[in-house]
Amino acid sequence: MLKRTIVGGTALALLSTATLGVPLWSYARCGASYLTQSASEAMPIEWEIKRARQMIADLDPEIQGNAKQIAREKIETRRLRTQVEETQERLAKAENDIERLRDDLAGGQEYYTYAGRTYTSVQVKNDLGERFKRFKTRKETAQKLEQMLNAREQTLSAAHGRMDAMMAAKRELEVEIENLQARLGAMRVAEASQGLAFDDSHLSQTRNLLDEIHTRLDVIEETQAVDIEYFGEIDLDEEKNVDILDEVAAYFDVEPKADAEALVAIQLD
Repeated sequence: MLKRTIVGGTALALLSTATLGVPLWSYARCGASYLTQSASEAMPIEWEIKRARQMIADLDPEIQGNAKQIAREKIETRRLRTQVEETQERLAKAENDIERLRDDLAGGQEYYTYAGRTYTSVQVKNDLGERFKRFKTRKETAQKLEQMLNAREQTLSAAHGRMDAMMAAKRELEVEIENLQARLGAMRVAEASQGLAFDDSHLSQTRNLLDEIHTRLDVIEETQAVDIEYFGEIDLDEEKNVDILDEVAAYFDVEPKADAEALVAIQLD
């Protein structure tokens, strides 16, 4: 079933591309990219920070592997350096021996004595030829060993540089993650403070109750101020016209016979 589905989808893509000119593969890639981006944006930032921390932690095995390679390279380089030094020492001794035999043969003697043994000039000359051959071969070997040593030292130096850069980048990433964590924490605190809602419903109910009590007391006081006993009776006395000057004088406790200017001054004050 899966095979038929794959074959059918491939045929449909080829047919649409050949006949309709519609590149279904590009639509598929675009859709996959969109889904990946949408899924990434839907993840909480806290989770993404944890994922970044885990990715940094996953660098440790690689760093340890690189450290082992560098340690192994150091050992090989040290061994090769020792070999080069020993070869150089042997070459120096061989060169001194060759020069000694050459100087002896230059004297033109027929016999030569070395370490208690006597040799003919022919034997010494043959020995000099063999020594010189070995010297040249050993010197070529020493030159190749020195080239190998230089190459290993350069490789080791480059490995150290890459390791230092990798560790510096790792520390920089760790610091950056800590900064992101601090920024996220500050943002969450700000969000919490902005969205903090106090339950003041009981306070509002108490305020409404007090307002209602004030209203009821005002009504009672207003009611008591009304003369209920005479309320609704017919007024038998004619309304008296009260002079405004007398009314003002009575209100401000001024003698009725005070002049108008005094009254006006009292009113203005």
